[in-house]
Amino acid sequence: MIYNVKGILTYTDPNFAVVECGGVGFKCFVSMTTLKELPSIGSEVNLFTYMSVREDALDLFGFFNVDELEAFKLLISVSGIGPKAAIAILSVLTPSRLSLAVSSGDVRSIQTAQGVGKKTAERVVLELKDKMLGFGTSQADIQNVQSVASSDEAQEAVEVLVSLGFNQSDAAKVIGAMDKSLSADEMVRKGLRQLSSQL
Repeated sequence: MIYNVKGILTYTDPNFAVVECGGVGFKCFVSMTTLKELPSIGSEVNLFTYMSVREDALDLFGFFNVDELEAFKLLISVSGIGPKAAIAILSVLTPSRLSLAVSSGDVRSIQTAQGVGKKTAERVVLELKDKMLGFGTSQADIQNVQSVASSDEAQEAVEVLVSLGFNQSDAAKVIGAMDKSLSADEMVRKGLRQLSSQL
């Protein structure tokens, strides 16, 4: 198994990058997240890799860091999620945002990935609920997200923020950290201030 590829970045495409090592160009399928992190063409790069072996194909997937590689491995362990769907999910959600989405049951954010429907996104949440801790997300953030379920006011505030166009995971993280004795309106006002300042 090839664990990483280190060499000169010779070509990039919206779906893959080519890294030349010892005169051989390795085509690595990458997420948009990794693509944004890549240096300019002609620079040295190191990608952590996963090799997918099928009867009709031998594909190499590249990741800018180990967290993304580990998140990818967890995603392809979900029934119905293949390597291409996992890359699509990691193109719209970084590992830490995916961890928050799974913790908060944020099916909608996972669904924004190309080719991922509601049932598949629900399966990701269900099967990875206890496996996606970490990945740059603090235990406090996860507890805040999960604490929303214990308060009707907090749940209502999150729903309002989502209807205003904010990501459910981000809204749940912000609202979950608030005093649960606040009214839903107060939570929404405070949440709007915090989320707007992060834009």
